[in-house]
Amino acid sequence: MSTYFISTLGCRVNQYESQAIAEALRKKGMQPAEKPGQAGNIYINSCAVTSAAVRDLNKMIRRMHALAPNARIIVTGCAAQIFKQDLDSMPEVDMVIPQKQKKDLLFSLEQDLKPEGRKAPDFITATSTRARPVLKVQDGCSRACSYCIVPRARGGPVSRRPEEILSEIKGLLSKGFSEIVLCGINLGQYGRDLDTEPDFWDLIILLEENLLPDWENRARLRLSSLDPSLLNSRALEVIASSKLLCPHFHLALQSGSPRILRHMRRNHYHPEEISGFVSLLRQAMPSFALGADILVGFPGENYEDFSVTRKLVEELPLTYAHVFSYSPRPHTPAAEYPDQVPETEKKLRSKIIKKLVQEKKDAFLQSLLDQKKLRLVMEDERKGMSQYYVHCEASHSLHGLKAGSRAVAEPLRIEGSKLWVELLGQYW
Repeated sequence: MSTYFISTLGCRVNQYESQAIAEALRKKGMQPAEKPGQAGNIYINSCAVTSAAVRDLNKMIRRMHALAPNARIIVTGCAAQIFKQDLDSMPEVDMVIPQKQKKDLLFSLEQDLKPEGRKAPDFITATSTRARPVLKVQDGCSRACSYCIVPRARGGPVSRRPEEILSEIKGLLSKGFSEIVLCGINLGQYGRDLDTEPDFWDLIILLEENLLPDWENRARLRLSSLDPSLLNSRALEVIASSKLLCPHFHLALQSGSPRILRHMRRNHYHPEEISGFVSLLRQAMPSFALGADILVGFPGENYEDFSVTRKLVEELPLTYAHVFSYSPRPHTPAAEYPDQVPETEKKLRSKIIKKLVQEKKDAFLQSLLDQKKLRLVMEDERKGMSQYYVHCEASHSLHGLKAGSRAVAEPLRIEGSKLWVELLGQYW
């Protein structure tokens, strides 16, 4: 019997596609292996967004080969699209399937390529190995930010039809899952390629209208990274009136300097607009979690530019952030820009922002102690994710709790960056 093992690097979209591939392989009679050494076929779903991601891929390939020297190693994903020739030359790799051909994996690999003339089916999932399933609503991006390699790897924006998304969500909820994470490469470009051109907030309204009758207080939707261009008056209206959205928003901020945003080719929003939206959101919602992606050390970023970003981080009510140091990506304009920032300076700026963010995170955790209760989706019998994107650990378990189920908890104390809670009941 053929066995497989899938290792996923990178974003939530990759996580979703790996789940869809795993389900397709099982339908073809292949069985998942618990460990790489037990697998006959090892699939590595790769990322190329940073140079560190590519280094991680190379390490993963060698590690998998060491653990399973007789297994067939198949590499797919964004790095397979951009660095196919390099990966083909690695002796440990048996097959490279570029991102744009990844859907071929939904066919059986008894043949190395999809049957001639047959169109590969779309990615779709019926279950998840995660307590909180990820669901892709959109792929690709046409923004062409000067530092970003993703459009070369994934192409332009492609949106899934609202009715298909709704059907998949209902199927997952019917399996007992309580939280669905909606993800995409650029949610701000959702719907532009569809006949009626709905935007992302149209999609959320449709999901609310169709899910609330059966799933109010029984399920919730969490949004992944939002392009700041989505933060308009309509967004505020939809978010404030929603009964399904988690009070958690993650912004692809990148920089607080308008000058640097122009060089990044991200001048479709202004940092002041973000600050204004967040101020209005604070008036509309008593509490919420706010995350951000922040990129420091972009070519030409001087200390004044960095200081503007630091000031914005100080002003925003961030509860966490993903802080990256700029790394040149091949065939992107920014890789050829003058005034590249030295690595030592990048590390220093990253350290400064991370320290600020940690202080804000600590303060937010303290504020959660004033909450009367938190609504958790359990990841096992004692660990769960709150609506505020904070991992919680219970002092004791409740009988019958399992991964994906709901629980109400009272905050107890904070130890380090861990929030301890007492489980009060099995339902919200």
